[in-house]
Amino acid sequence: MWACSVLFSLLLVTLGVSVGALSQAPTYGERGSDLGLRVFQQVARARPQENLVLSPHGVASILGMLLPGADGETRRQISTALRYKKNDILHPPGPYKMLKKLHKTLTARSNQGQVLIANALFSQRDFPMDQGFIATNKANFQCESGIVDFSDPQAATDQINGWVNNKTKGHIPRLVEPDMLDPALTRLLAVNSIYFKGMWKSRFQPGHTKMRSFRRGDGSAHKVPMMSQLSVYPIGQASTPQGLKYKVVELPYHGNTASMLIVLPTEEDTPLSEVIPHISTATVHSWAPLMHQRKVHLFIPKFTAETEVDLKAPLSALGLTDMFADGKADFRHLSSEPVHVSAALQKAKIEVNEDGTKASAATTAILLARSSPPWVIIDRPFLFLVRHNPTGTILFAGQINQP
Repeated sequence: MWACSVLFSLLLVTLGVSVGALSQAPTYGERGSDLGLRVFQQVARARPQENLVLSPHGVASILGMLLPGADGETRRQISTALRYKKNDILHPPGPYKMLKKLHKTLTARSNQGQVLIANALFSQRDFPMDQGFIATNKANFQCESGIVDFSDPQAATDQINGWVNNKTKGHIPRLVEPDMLDPALTRLLAVNSIYFKGMWKSRFQPGHTKMRSFRRGDGSAHKVPMMSQLSVYPIGQASTPQGLKYKVVELPYHGNTASMLIVLPTEEDTPLSEVIPHISTATVHSWAPLMHQRKVHLFIPKFTAETEVDLKAPLSALGLTDMFADGKADFRHLSSEPVHVSAALQKAKIEVNEDGTKASAATTAILLARSSPPWVIIDRPFLFLVRHNPTGTILFAGQINQP
């Protein structure tokens, strides 16, 4: 068992035939993550009492894959949503050099076993897909290409779900259903898969996990398995522009390239929903000077969340409208055949438990210290972020209302 198994199945984009500023320059990982966080905020606003998990980087990845096929207003909307510079819109090579570097960093050998990312384009047999579009995605995202027969939705579904099942290590066995595919009009599926598996740098001992009370988002309380340990964690307190205070606890994964950040309102009567709209990559940057290494007795529940999100509405609300519009979508660099995005779907899953690497000698020494450390108890709704620290990329974001 792993300390944290996070699985983003994939973001699905189906294209059908058309009948008609920060204080510090953000990285490309952060630009895309911010768009994904804004999508997450919309979903959280619509589902305030649910457990949620979404991959901000996954949302950005699929748009990055579609970008080289877009032109005109469609390209402008995608670039603007991703906060790419004006020159990125005017010059086709634009952001791809940086996106290639980002993908290479995230999938580097040092991250293998922790972050696995796979991309694929499944096209209808004889669909005239632009070779430059295919080459750009292969070069920048190591994107695979596959031929399917959408006129047989069941066979196409089986083939695509087989790929999904393989890339997510069997945790997401199905994404696409036959009724999602139009046998006459579907031309292409652009697929992104992220699989994250992290071991805590400081392991929670299973024997220390006890049933403790957790107050749900609706105010009711119930007993949940609560992990606990005495260790040193970066901890800080910040506040929203409205003055609402919240705690931030960072739980590093083995290797220190990724961390889980837990956000908990300081006051028990402050709803998590009032803190979530404040979160962005700039917010995360602002926490750095506020975080201090402290020896604490940390209590955090084991939890699981699985979410399916229809991304069409939130992306449209963020200004990405033309790509979904029959007759308006401009993907002339993707195919000579006019197409538009007919569906966008993301499934994600997260599992958090005790396991990880054994505590280091230094940590063991800390555990034996005589001082009486404070207790930090995550016993009410909280936000979590899984962040790739070198690039600032937010791989996953979620809220837990009932572990």
